[in-house]
Formats: sequence, structure tokens, C-alpha cells
Amino acid sequence: MTFTSLRIITKDIQQSVQFYEKVVGSTARWYTEDFAELSTGTITIAIGSTRTMKLFSGNPVVSTGNKSTIIEFMVTNVDEEYERIKRFTDDIVQEPTTMPWGNRSLLFCDPDGNLINFFTPVSAEAIKKFS
Repeated sequence: MTFTSLRIITKDIQQSVQFYEKVVGSTARWYTEDFAELSTGTITIAIGSTRTMKLFSGNPVVSTGNKSTIIEFMVTNVDEEYERIKRFTDDIVQEPTTMPWGNRSLLFCDPDGNLINFFTPVSAEAIKKFS
């Protein structure tokens, strides 16, 4: 089994795609007005409007964000990313903090309220884990 993508369903696809383009630093590929993808090199972030869910079932999904799942990106320097990220979002949940498991972490939300974590391994054990 290969984990290939994460799909985010949103009420405002234009806003979400623009946000994630800034977050990951790449341009989305649009397939339809209701579906786009961004590739990070290791995973694809698919973004679909709530209208796409009608293709799967007759019940549309309501996009209200998810506070129990965190979308995580390993970055080279969390503190530098924090300076960049705070220029386009006020929804910072946690400024850069070193966590007990050895990662320095920045937690913020996308326009729909989904949690995003940028982290950098900083302890010897965490660095070894991701080497």
C-alpha cells in the first residue's frame, strides 16, 4: 500500500488553493473548477469543493475544518517558516515551540480551520529518525 495524497474538501476552493500554494510554495494544477492538486514531491494535496462530494454520494459534505487531524510538513527551519507564514495568516495556534519528542513545531490553521504543523527535528533522536 502506498499513501499518495491527502484530499481537503472546502467551501471556497479558490481561497484554499491560494493558501496552500503559499504554504507549500508550488502552483496548483487545476483539473476542473472544483478540483486541484499541489505536489510537494512526497505527497499530493488534493483540494476539492464541497460539490465534488456529490459525485461520491447524494449527501454533500459540510466543510467545517478538522481539529483532530493535523497535516504535517517537515521543514528546514521552523522559525524562518513562522516569519513567512505569519505574513498571510493570523490563525497561528502555536508559535514555534520545541516539543518533548524533539521536534520544533509551528501550528496554524488553513482557511477552513484544518490544523497544519510545520516541524523541524532538533534533538539528536528526532534528527536520526528523519535522516
